[in-house]
Amino acid sequence: MENTMIKRKAARIAFIRSNTFQRLLLIAVLILLYAFFCAASPAFRRYTTLAYICNNMYYTLLLAIGVTFPIITGGTDLSMGTGLICYSLIGSYLMRMCGWPLWGAILATVLMGAAMGTVNGFGVAKLNIPPFIMTLGSMMFCRGMGSILTGGMSGTWPNYLEPGAGFRKIFRLVITADSGQRIPIPLGMVWMVLLAVIMTAVLNHTRTGRYIIGIGSGREALKLSGVNVVKWNMIAYIICGLFTGLAAVAYAGTFSNITPGEGAGFELNAIGAAIIGGTSMTGGSGSVFGAFLGVLLISLLQVGLPFIGLNANWQLLVTGCILMGAVTIDRLRKP
Repeated sequence: MENTMIKRKAARIAFIRSNTFQRLLLIAVLILLYAFFCAASPAFRRYTTLAYICNNMYYTLLLAIGVTFPIITGGTDLSMGTGLICYSLIGSYLMRMCGWPLWGAILATVLMGAAMGTVNGFGVAKLNIPPFIMTLGSMMFCRGMGSILTGGMSGTWPNYLEPGAGFRKIFRLVITADSGQRIPIPLGMVWMVLLAVIMTAVLNHTRTGRYIIGIGSGREALKLSGVNVVKWNMIAYIICGLFTGLAAVAYAGTFSNITPGEGAGFELNAIGAAIIGGTSMTGGSGSVFGAFLGVLLISLLQVGLPFIGLNANWQLLVTGCILMGAVTIDRLRKP
């Protein structure tokens, strides 16, 4: 009898320390927070508000999925925010000034992200430069490059009235009802969920994911077992760069103008969402689905707090408290 009680207690402790518990807790917080905003503001209950939340989280979600991988290795990537703006601006420049077709600009934008991820990965994995320093330098480089190439001018991708504007419908589809009302359809959420499912499978069921997790939980042991740690550490940053390029396309397809000098802070929302979702800053564990939930929570706060009369400063305060709580939970649930 005593052994059974001990086993049950150990099972409860193990469950509380698991990523599953943190994700379930996050889902409960999301449900309660959404119910609170709905009860506090009738305007928040409208379908258009929900569509707005979805349409404005695409680029942050892509950044969060990407940065989950280097965080799991014990690193990070601070260049994502300014990189997103830089790649979007260069894609606009290629179309407007160089006459590139839309598909070419999209491909170039994604590849620029992957190239910067390769540079970051080489510096961190091969040259042993601390991730904070390496990606801080990349952040400054991207911010300067985007502004220099465009001469400080804003960039634009095809709008809804121009040829090639169909790519915007990949993310935001608007249909007209019989009454003449325009109804936004957050079509991009379909692709976001699909990418999250794919990257969850990559992280949990492929050699790439196993080695990336292994780097964060036991780099030296992995190296002694004959695994090329440098290669797989670089791949984590390449994945992050690739998703930054995809986020740049999503940003260009969602917003009308891309302004040089913006983007600083985007990476903090993405990193914060990944941590809130259960990815450990010390490395060794993480969840793409958790990052998805973390982005949803941050987006819900960004949109919901103004409906109850609180400005952006309150949003930062509440998000910061949630992030500190998530880090505290992460530390407490580890033995």
